[in-house]
Amino acid sequence: MPEVITSRKNEWVRHAAKLASSAEFRRSEGLFIIEGARLCADAADSGIAVRTLFYTEQAAQRYASYLERVVPRAARAYLLAPHVAELLAETKTTQGVFCICEKRPGTVGLEGLSPQGHLLAVENLQDPGNLGAVLRTAEALGLSGVLLAGNCCDVYSPKVLRASMGAVFRLPFRSVERLADAAPTLRQIGFALYAAVPDRTAKRVTELSFEKPSIIAVGNEGNGLEAETVAACGQAVTIPMRGRAESLNAAASAAILMWELMRD
Repeated sequence: MPEVITSRKNEWVRHAAKLASSAEFRRSEGLFIIEGARLCADAADSGIAVRTLFYTEQAAQRYASYLERVVPRAARAYLLAPHVAELLAETKTTQGVFCICEKRPGTVGLEGLSPQGHLLAVENLQDPGNLGAVLRTAEALGLSGVLLAGNCCDVYSPKVLRASMGAVFRLPFRSVERLADAAPTLRQIGFALYAAVPDRTAKRVTELSFEKPSIIAVGNEGNGLEAETVAACGQAVTIPMRGRAESLNAAASAAILMWELMRD
């Protein structure tokens, strides 16, 4: 029988709550927190190291099939009183299941990156829902990975984790400080680089054939790609649109571009 936690001031609970609220604390600890029975089970099934499992008595009854997949992989487990679980919850109606997990190693920089398949690069993407959707789509379409450039939101934030539907646990991703600075190295590795822009004079992505390993870069929701990045990529591409809208949501644009990358 796991230890029961009834106080919101418990050190493990306070540690978990800080992981949920602070990207800086997640970076310093090398840990992140997951909420939800299915997502916790998905992390365990995907080989993510589970440090701590928290769950309520009601969750133990309602989500037993999911917890059976997590409990054997958790280094420690605690039973939470309902009012304590509410402190950790990011969702309006919590399932009462939470995991503290270790971040995946080797996701910073380009060392060891091989020119296999196609990648999407996102620059300064700030909306967690958009980033999560991009990661989910990238995994679904079979991309080799995603590059996170500049000031993107934290890939391990609770909202990104939920929107990605577990893609964060499996899809290869790397982060670089500036995509413009990384472009020469990426080209030397063997990638063709393309910058996605809302410009009707740019090359239509539907007219391209991505025969060699390629990377398409998508920019910030409001400002698009940095001018230096567009210049560093060399080839500007656009999504042909017949309506009046000048641009698309970042996640929608990325989905179309990734489909075109993988179409052949």
